[in-house]
Amino acid sequence: MVTPVVPLPVPLPQAAAAPALPALIGEILMQRCNLAPEVLDRALVKQREEGGLIGEVLVRMKAIDEDALALALALQAEMPYLRDLPRAEDIPVELIDRLPINFARQRLVLPLTREGGRVVVAVADPCAVDVIDAVGVLLNEPVEAAVVSSAKIIDHINKTYTRLRGGAELEEGKKDDEETEEFASEELVDMLDANDEAPIIRWVNSLMFQAAKDRASDIHIEPGEKDVVVRYRVDGALREAKRAPSKFKASITARVKIMAGLNIAEKRLPQDGRIRRKMAGKDIDMRVATAPTAAGERITIRLLDRSSVLLGLPDIGFANDHLEQIRSIIKRPHGILLVTGPTGSGKTTTLYACLAEINAPDINILTVEDPVEYQLEGISQTQVNSKIDLTFASGLRSFLRHDPDVIMVGEIRDRETAEVAITASLTGHFVFSTVHTNDAAGGITRLLDMGIEPFLVASSLVGLLAQRLVRKPCYECARAVRPSEEMLRELGLDPQKFYAGGYEFPAVKGLRPPPPGTVFEPVGCHACGQLGYRGRTGIYELLFINDTVRRLCLDKADAGTIRNAAVEAGMVSLRFDGARKIVQGMTTPEEVMLMTAEAGD
Repeated sequence: MVTPVVPLPVPLPQAAAAPALPALIGEILMQRCNLAPEVLDRALVKQREEGGLIGEVLVRMKAIDEDALALALALQAEMPYLRDLPRAEDIPVELIDRLPINFARQRLVLPLTREGGRVVVAVADPCAVDVIDAVGVLLNEPVEAAVVSSAKIIDHINKTYTRLRGGAELEEGKKDDEETEEFASEELVDMLDANDEAPIIRWVNSLMFQAAKDRASDIHIEPGEKDVVVRYRVDGALREAKRAPSKFKASITARVKIMAGLNIAEKRLPQDGRIRRKMAGKDIDMRVATAPTAAGERITIRLLDRSSVLLGLPDIGFANDHLEQIRSIIKRPHGILLVTGPTGSGKTTTLYACLAEINAPDINILTVEDPVEYQLEGISQTQVNSKIDLTFASGLRSFLRHDPDVIMVGEIRDRETAEVAITASLTGHFVFSTVHTNDAAGGITRLLDMGIEPFLVASSLVGLLAQRLVRKPCYECARAVRPSEEMLRELGLDPQKFYAGGYEFPAVKGLRPPPPGTVFEPVGCHACGQLGYRGRTGIYELLFINDTVRRLCLDKADAGTIRNAAVEAGMVSLRFDGARKIVQGMTTPEEVMLMTAEAGD
């Protein structure tokens, strides 16, 4: 049974007679969802400039979420609102069979269940009467519409139609020459809509679709003596996803190579390529790398979701103090901000968030990257190419002739790049870049080790940001437990103060922290794939270049001395930033201890 739920974030004042619902979405959102009038005014200005519906503008501004918009639309149309949908596997298959996936996804509609002699249908737009009538005709049954957020409808469409189309195994079907047939075309075709008969094509497509559905960042296809093992990296952790008989490894490799535009005849040398596909309505870019091994060619595919790239600074885990500090740094007219951390710690995402924060029509921003992972609107991006001697240093040097205000260099790897970056910062440009070090202070010593003069480092750097990615607990199954005193001391927290609930940090929007004196412990459930974690957030330490740090830099002090001086000046260390996120319920002690074990804490 599906019961319509209409939550009321702010109760209406009692009156003798129920007043009529306001006709305007903005008024409903202010009355029922605590939308501030000044935020609505800003959204109306933005709507006049950019067009679109006011509800969609508010969602893009992140003033409201899609659930609040769906609630307001339901109240306006006097229709039921569904916050929770039935599980995808509980939706009757015969209802899904009668509704084409293209129609469902384009019109944002999905039948859910039968109730009271009618089919309950989830819709995103309650005013789309023609869509509701068309669903009734397709199902040949009377229907009753209920309003659901568009994101939940899309997610349920993907889950339900995957049940019907995603289970083909390699041993089934005919084995014909279509296994190596070209699949790519100028117009992207959604993998869910593909009707290829070849089992290899279906298997590889389902492999990629499942990875995107599971939010995997990487797919590893590893040949063995008996099996081809496929592993996904989800939230930084590898787990096995599929196996195929070893006799299919040549066909699987050839299929992926064809999709990536690689030479299928060359099996002795590593190759790199790129695949762009549409999966469940999302554009996914995939970077493909092959490498010869004793058992055959190994393939690694990096997935980049183009539709969920650009996160703002508040969305990537910055605490309020760090947010204010980083904003004050990136708005300076000149200098260098270095983001440090190991591979896979989210440095590029942070740089993109900084660029998105300052991007404006009156600022000229140029980037040189390896590779260009995402296209940023209004920013000129260049990809390095060693074959034509387009390196970070040469690209950066050429940028200086294009009158830039801000330059982003993907990575400072050598002395030449560092020298050009410093020259740019000293001549009135702001430079963003990354280096591979364990903590913020290590970035200074890395530049000195490259042979850069200490006075140049001291005069050009304005800040160094070290970061790690830690997994967030799955809030569906996480339980609150009392941590040990030893663990709390290692995190830099006073056990007695912690147990008494003495540590109070600003609450995170939309997050319920554990009870005072406890922390979340991962458990594992269906929602998180029994991992106990779902999603990741960042922990940071931001080192300001003050007079003390400059003197230590000129004296060529070691990273530990610089770090201690920065902590005395008020720098929040990686581990303590992780500790306060534990108190806020954003991660677990085990994650913070693991990720900060070699960061000087």
